[in-house]
Amino acid sequence: MSGKDRFAMFPSRMAQTIMKARLKGAQKGHSLLKKKSDALTIKFRQILKKIIDTKTLMGDAMKEVFVSLAEARFASGDFSQHVIENVSKAQIKIRAKKDNVAGVILTQYVTFNDGTDCFELTGLSRGGQQVTKLKKQSAKTIELLVELASLQTSFIILDEAIKVTNRRVNAIEHVIIPKIERTLTYITSELDEMEREEFFRLKKVQQKKKRDRDAAEKVKERLRKEYKDAIDHPKNILDTEVDSDMLFN
Repeated sequence: MSGKDRFAMFPSRMAQTIMKARLKGAQKGHSLLKKKSDALTIKFRQILKKIIDTKTLMGDAMKEVFVSLAEARFASGDFSQHVIENVSKAQIKIRAKKDNVAGVILTQYVTFNDGTDCFELTGLSRGGQQVTKLKKQSAKTIELLVELASLQTSFIILDEAIKVTNRRVNAIEHVIIPKIERTLTYITSELDEMEREEFFRLKKVQQKKKRDRDAAEKVKERLRKEYKDAIDHPKNILDTEVDSDMLFN
């Protein structure tokens, strides 16, 4: 096993415990990120479906607005200059709000009316019904445009968040967890080898102690026999025995 395929750690029981905790944490993190990715993907598909439906409605709404504009101009004449001269501030405004989806903040836009209608008298002389219809269709189209912009913004944010989350999931699944598992395998094998070496050393020590003990027992047994023979058969100093002369040869 190459050193690049695992973490550089000295094999010990403490290192083994640390790596087991890291493996458990990595597996838990992988599970949470996987659930986050699934939740974001579900929301992403829902937004994509809403975008398609809103674009379809947008096409129909724009078609109705142009038809209503043509009808209003035919009935009331060209009133664009009157509208431009009387505009002081926007009647329909946009407010942004936040939505949290699995830890990802999405920006949503909603429309609201600010003030009264400055053009309620437009078309009073003629074509009032067509002008009112045009205003309603235009307001509906603006709401659809704002909703589409909100969906497109959420779509882009979710797309980037899903890419980042999937990269993290793949990194944990294919890099970090296998590396931790290889490190644990290395530590376990080294600890097993150390245990075998220790067992062999202890066995050799016990064999040496046994040999020394057996040798000591043999010495004791021999001395015991000699002492017993000396007690059972004492030597008689009066026995005739030719001693060598010490002074004369």
